[in-house]
Amino acid sequence: MSQRISLSATLEVALAVFSSFSGFYQVTAADFSRDIQPLLAKRCFACHGPDTQEAGLRFDSQEAATAELDSGFRAIVPSDVDASEILSRVTSTDPDLQMPPEGARLTADEVSALRDWIHDGAQWKEHWAFRPLTSPDVPTLESGSKTHETNPIDAFIQAGLAQHSLPIPSKADRRTLLRRATYNVTGLPPSEEETQNFLTDSSPDAWERVVDRLLASPHYGEQWARHWLDLVRYADTNSYERDGNKPHSWRYRDYVICSFNDDKPFDDFVIEQLAGDEISNPTAESLIATGYYRLGIWDDEPADKLQHRYDQLDDVVATTAKTFLAMTIDCARCHDHKIDPILQKDYYSLLAFFQNITPMGDRQMNPDFIEQPLPEGEMTPAEAKDIAVDTNRRLQEARGEVKAIQRRIKEYGEQARDELTKKDMKVWREKVKQLEQEKAEVAKMPAALVVTEYGNKAPDTFVLYRGNPHAETSPELLVEPAFPSVLKAVAPVIEPPESGRSTGRRLALAKWIVSADNPLSARVLANRIWQYHFGRGIVRSPSNFGFAGDPPTHPELLDWLATELLRQDWHIKDLQKTIMMSAAYQAASTPNEKAYAADSRNESFWRFDMRRLSAEEIRDTVHVVSGAFNPKMYGPGIYPVIPKEVLATQSKPGKGWGNSSPEEQARRSVYIHVKRSLLTPILADFDLADTDTTCPVRFVTTQPTQALGMMNSEFMQQQSKVFAKRIAQEAGGPDRADMKACVKRAIEVALVRDAQDDEVAHGLALIDELETTEGISPSRSLELYCLFLLNLNEFAYLD
Repeated sequence: MSQRISLSATLEVALAVFSSFSGFYQVTAADFSRDIQPLLAKRCFACHGPDTQEAGLRFDSQEAATAELDSGFRAIVPSDVDASEILSRVTSTDPDLQMPPEGARLTADEVSALRDWIHDGAQWKEHWAFRPLTSPDVPTLESGSKTHETNPIDAFIQAGLAQHSLPIPSKADRRTLLRRATYNVTGLPPSEEETQNFLTDSSPDAWERVVDRLLASPHYGEQWARHWLDLVRYADTNSYERDGNKPHSWRYRDYVICSFNDDKPFDDFVIEQLAGDEISNPTAESLIATGYYRLGIWDDEPADKLQHRYDQLDDVVATTAKTFLAMTIDCARCHDHKIDPILQKDYYSLLAFFQNITPMGDRQMNPDFIEQPLPEGEMTPAEAKDIAVDTNRRLQEARGEVKAIQRRIKEYGEQARDELTKKDMKVWREKVKQLEQEKAEVAKMPAALVVTEYGNKAPDTFVLYRGNPHAETSPELLVEPAFPSVLKAVAPVIEPPESGRSTGRRLALAKWIVSADNPLSARVLANRIWQYHFGRGIVRSPSNFGFAGDPPTHPELLDWLATELLRQDWHIKDLQKTIMMSAAYQAASTPNEKAYAADSRNESFWRFDMRRLSAEEIRDTVHVVSGAFNPKMYGPGIYPVIPKEVLATQSKPGKGWGNSSPEEQARRSVYIHVKRSLLTPILADFDLADTDTTCPVRFVTTQPTQALGMMNSEFMQQQSKVFAKRIAQEAGGPDRADMKACVKRAIEVALVRDAQDDEVAHGLALIDELETTEGISPSRSLELYCLFLLNLNEFAYLD
C-alpha cells in the first residue's frame, strides 16, 4: 500500500491538471502527436519533463516514461493496459489513490484516448514540427474526384469532414463572399460598383477575376504588411519614460508594404531583414529592411547597462525565433527549456549570431550605430556612409580646433590674441561654416534606421548561469553560433563580408532559416497565411510549434501548403490564390446544430468562422463610408487628433504628438505614428496589437469602451457629420421632403447593399422621434442616424 501511495504522489502532479480536450477526435484512433503529447507537455513537463524529474518520473521520452520506478511500478507499460499504473489511478475512486486528487476528474474521452494509446503500443513519435518536410499525397474523395478536378485544399478538408461524419458546408452568397475577400485581402470594404459588377457577372471565372484584382490591389500590401508589423513588434518610438522617436522607422513599414505588393519571395524578405547589410550587393531597400532589429523597446537610461544589453539581445532572439521558427527559445535563457527539447546552450548559441550588433546608444541614440544615409544614383551604400562619416569627422575636428582657440584666448588673454589674429579666427569660422553646410547637404540625403556591427570580429558568447550577465564565465561555457540542436542542423558556414564591417553571422542564420534543411520556416509561414485568411491557423498557436503548442488540426494539409510555398519559390500570392479559390474559403458561416454539437470549435472547418473587423479596418471603413478616405500611400507617420484627456496621461501632455491636417488624418491606419505610450483611442479600444513584444494573434474582446467610443468619441461624432453631409449631397438634402432618400442612401453607402423598405421606415421613425420628442434639427437627426448605422453589427462584422 505504501508503494502505491508513493507512486500516487509521483503521478498526481502529472495528472492533476490534465484539462479536458475535445472528444471530437475520439472517433479516430488516439494519436500521440495530436492527443497525447500535448497533454503530457502542457500538464506534466513542468515537474516531469526535460528540466525537472520529480521522484525520477519523466514523460518527455518513451524510455523514461516506461521505466520501472523505485516503487516497482511502471506508469506506462506499452500494450498492457492493466499493468499501466497511470490508468488505475485516473479511474480509481479511492481518495488516496485517485488522480487527479483534486478538481475535475479526467473525462471519459481523455481516459479512453490514454487507454487506446497504451493498448496500441504507447508509441512515441518525433514531434510533428521537427520532422523533415515532405509533400503528402492529396486524398482522393469518395466520389472519385481527382486532384486536377478538386482544389487540393478541399480534398484534405473534405476528407476530414467525411472521417468525422460532418457535412460539407454550402457556399456563401456572393455579397458575403465579396465582402469577406475584400476585407481579407485589402482591409477595406468593397465599393458599390465592385459589388454590383460581381453580383451581375454570370461568367464562370467571375470569382477568379475578383481574386486576381484584389491580390493586385496596392491596398493588399497595406493590409498584409499590418500582419507582419504585428509579428515584428513595430512601433515608431522607444517606450519607457521619454518614449523618444525612432528616426526613419516609417521607412521599414513602407518597405514591408512594398515587399508584399511586389510579391517579393519570402526567402529574400527574410534575408534582407536579418542580414540586408551583409548580402553581396546591399541596396537602399535591403538596408532599410534591417531596421527590424531596432523596432523593440529601448531604455535610454537603464539602471544596469549590461543587463539591459542582454535584455535587448533577448528581444531579438525571442522575436526571431518565434516569428520565423515558431520556437520559444527565449524560455531557455536561464535554464534548459522546461517543456521543449531546447538546451540553455541552444539559446546562447542563437544569441551568438547577434552578439556583435551595436546597441541603440548610451543614454541617447547614437546616429553612427542606427542611422545610414541611403545611396542615390550610382552611389553604393558604403560610399554614402563614408561621405556622411567623413563629413561628420571633419566637422567635429574643426569645431574642436575652434573651441581650443577660444579656450586659449580665455585662459591666456592678450598673449593668445597676439598669437591668434582675427584673420586666423575668421579662417577657422569660415571652415566650420562650410562644413556645416556640407553636413546640411548630407542631412538632405534620405536615411534609414539600420543595424550595424562593431566590426568583423564578434566578442565571445558564454552560457550565463541563470541568465545573469554578471555571472562568472569560464572556457567550458563558451559557445559558438549554432542552430537549435533539436533540428539536427549542420554547423553554420560563416563568411565575413568583404566590407569588413560585420561578421557574416546573421547572413548565415538567415540563409539557414529559409533553407530546405529547416523543417519549420515553410510550415510556420504557411500556417500564418492560413490564419490570416481563415481567422485561425491550422496550428492555433502560430508562434509556438513546440510541445506545449496546439497540434495541427490538419497536419497533412499544413505540409502540403508548406511544400507548395517551396515549389512556388516562396511567392505568397500564388498560395493565397489557391486558398481563395478553394471551396473551404468560399464556405458559408451558416450554423449547423449537429456539426456544432460534434465540433464546437470548428476544428474541421465545417463552416467559415464569422469575425469582427480589426481596429484598423473599423477606422478605415468609417473614413471610406464618410467619404473622407485619403488613399495616399507611404511616407512619415500621421497624427490623428487625440482628446486632451488622453494626452493628459503623459508626463508632458502632448509631447511627441504631431498635428496632421484633416486630409492626412483620413489616411489608412497603418500609416498612423505608433507611439508606445500614446495609442490612438479607437485602435486601442478594438484590440490593437501589443507593440512591446511579437504579437502572433490579436485579442478579440467585447468591452464597454468600444460601444462608448463608437457612439461618443470626437472621431465618430465628426465622421458621422461628414457622412451625413455626403448623404445630403448625394440624396438631395436633409430637408423633410428628401429625408426618405437620405435614409435609403445612407444604408446603401454604409452597408454596401440595397436598403429594405422596413429599414427605411425604421430610420424615418427614429429621425422623426429625434425631431419631435427631442427637438433636434433635421440635419442633426440625419447625423445621428448616420452614427447609428456605423454602430450596427452588420457594419462591424463579416459573415
